[in-house]
Amino acid sequence: MADDKPTGNMLWGGRFTGGLDPLMVQYNESIYFDKVLYKQDILGSIAFARANAKSGIISQHEFTKLEEGLLLVKQEWEAGVFKIVPGVDEDIHTANERRLGEMIGKDIAGKLHTGRSRNEQIATDMRMWLRDELRTIQQHLRDFLGVIAARAEKEIDVVMPGYTHLQRAQPIRWSHWMLSYGFAFASDLDRLGEVIRRVNRSALGCGALAGNPFGIDREMMSEELGFEGLLWNSMGGVADRDFVAETLQWGSMLMQHISRWAEDLIIYSTAEFGFVRLADAYSTGSSLMPQKKNPDSLELLRGKSGRAFGHVAGFMMTQKGLPSTYNKDLQESVEPMLDHVKTVSDSIQIANGVLATLAIQPAKMEASLDPFMLATDLADYLVRKGVPFRETHHISGRCVALSEQTGTPMNELTYEQLKGVDARFDKDISDVFNYEKSVEMRSAKGGTSKSSVLEQIKVLRAMISA
Repeated sequence: MADDKPTGNMLWGGRFTGGLDPLMVQYNESIYFDKVLYKQDILGSIAFARANAKSGIISQHEFTKLEEGLLLVKQEWEAGVFKIVPGVDEDIHTANERRLGEMIGKDIAGKLHTGRSRNEQIATDMRMWLRDELRTIQQHLRDFLGVIAARAEKEIDVVMPGYTHLQRAQPIRWSHWMLSYGFAFASDLDRLGEVIRRVNRSALGCGALAGNPFGIDREMMSEELGFEGLLWNSMGGVADRDFVAETLQWGSMLMQHISRWAEDLIIYSTAEFGFVRLADAYSTGSSLMPQKKNPDSLELLRGKSGRAFGHVAGFMMTQKGLPSTYNKDLQESVEPMLDHVKTVSDSIQIANGVLATLAIQPAKMEASLDPFMLATDLADYLVRKGVPFRETHHISGRCVALSEQTGTPMNELTYEQLKGVDARFDKDISDVFNYEKSVEMRSAKGGTSKSSVLEQIKVLRAMISA
């Protein structure tokens, strides 16, 4: 009967005599998104067939035919001519094996799956694909960090306001601001290396859950496929999607950093601040207001972070109540993984482009510096004379109040006025009101002095190349 066709041609169809609801066929199939794993599935199949030939389950001739056929299937995918059969090609594994049978005959193609389960196949395919994609992301992140380090070195003389609570706080170097995010991204790079190490473990040879009955050489397959080791429990190996969850968690952390970085630049690009100007390549205009130049690239980066957070929240909810081992719910790991990787990869490249082409406005930054931002320097002046900081903090606060009451900028208060606040001020107090001196005083490791910033750049570059 025609209704029997959807089950009769599937890898699991022998047990079933009735047809599937057409909607159930569509609901169940994953081929339209897991087809991206075609290369990994084929390479894994070749490695599996080679191991079966080694153990004598198939002959060397059969392996040769299987390998030749699988490589032909791979060529069809690469050329974009592979034809998916709706209702038959349930997933990438089914599609590849179906086409292999058409090419070399079902008798030999039917031996490919000996001792193997789709449970181990999909876990292997996903790990191989994700490993390679994360290595690409790793390089994108290194490139971005390289731009941060280069600009921090080139623009080290630019001084700008630093903020807490979005209120002017203390003078800093523009380079110091860039490096504050640079070290966050460098930590993300370090974490990514750890994620890749855990992703790059082989599930091939785990079977459906209980292991392989033909003594297959798992180490040989693992080495052929570029894995760094095995998953050591067959039940856990086929059920484990922690590598996906951890990737989503890692990407969410990175996107949080990108979002905050973008938010700062959005603020700095407003007319009210005017610290930076985005290149036209990363801006758009308004359909109504001709004067507008919108930081859409940065707003999209900020918005995409919510998408990334949604991936991890949704998938963690999917996993939380699953019994061991494989359950079809785990099919929901593939689409968020694919979308997350693209979102993160694209976002890093956009952020890199934004920063590489960004124009800074040093005069605007300098004009935004405020003498009140040197109030702490005023307190530090008296500390160096032996006055306890809690007392100097209070004295500096009184100077701020005097400035506000008289309408006189704090750096224009007379020596007599300052002496009236505290007799321990000397005439050299006027030297405090110097923004360049203020940043240079912060010379301890990690500070905003030129020497400290140069040291940070050196450390960051070492982290990039580690």
